[in-house]
Amino acid sequence: MGRILALDIGDVRIGLAISDLMGIIANPLETYTRKEFSKDVQYIINLAKEREVDTIVSGLPKNLNNQDSIQTQKVREFVDELEKLWGKKVVFVDERFTTASAQRVLLEGNVKRSDRKKVVDKVAATIILQTYLEIKK
Repeated sequence: MGRILALDIGDVRIGLAISDLMGIIANPLETYTRKEFSKDVQYIINLAKEREVDTIVSGLPKNLNNQDSIQTQKVREFVDELEKLWGKKVVFVDERFTTASAQRVLLEGNVKRSDRKKVVDKVAATIILQTYLEIKK
């Protein structure tokens, strides 16, 4: 078993989290600021190779009624390109409440508003990864 990389894909930033080698613990990795579609995809592929990632998990943002949104389509387009260049399937995880959960965790941790914006995406990615790890058990 290898590492699992989780993505919280947004228009401006991509939150990244990674598992331990055993696939048990989700750890926040970084918040990547997007530059250009193809460069963003290549950055994720390079990171996955560098970190010896076996599986990539992406949050899938849907509306509360489980319908696709504009953001859902953008994430699917990004993942389609990622799968094409990486050569493996990417697993989707429902992310409807992850950003809200991440905000709540940061508020409870008394993280200042200015600092929350810097880390909320990687915390959301960590929640996505933890969700996936629990589903896999």
